[in-house]
Amino acid sequence: MLAGELYRPGDPEIQAEQRANKAWLARYNAAMALPVAERHALLSEHFGRVGADAVIRPPFFCDFGYNIFLGDGVFLNFNCVILDVVHVTIGDRTQIGPATQIYAADHPRDAQTRREGLEFGRPVKIGADVWIGGGSIILPGVTIGDGAIIGAGSIVTRDVPAGYTVAGNPARRIGAGA
Repeated sequence: MLAGELYRPGDPEIQAEQRANKAWLARYNAAMALPVAERHALLSEHFGRVGADAVIRPPFFCDFGYNIFLGDGVFLNFNCVILDVVHVTIGDRTQIGPATQIYAADHPRDAQTRREGLEFGRPVKIGADVWIGGGSIILPGVTIGDGAIIGAGSIVTRDVPAGYTVAGNPARRIGAGA
């Protein structure tokens, strides 16, 4: 799974990890009233990396947690979802609006392989100083370059170069030179 190869989500080891993550999510989401520093400590015990001053406002949802890597000063607003079957990396000072969904989980395009219950993942990489507007969806395998802006409600199906502003479904470059 972590190598991006086909895997069975019903595998007992994967199911055990998801049960443990579900218990951690219950603790984290119940911690809404705790000070930011205490919530940061909860993130640090579970994620692959949590940079200084990174904040995720509960409720928050993910598949595993340990595949999420947050840079310094990262901010995710309420109700975000990260399907982290492989690495999801979010760079320093990136801000993510409420109800944004980041999908690293993917499914085979071949119907027979899907019938066999197999899935795979493709890493998502979000650079530094990115702003992602609320309600956006980032699809598997997408890289968003430093300083990019993703308009609210956008569905990002392809890589976004550094400094670009994109919006829409599918997200397309907007503004000068679009």
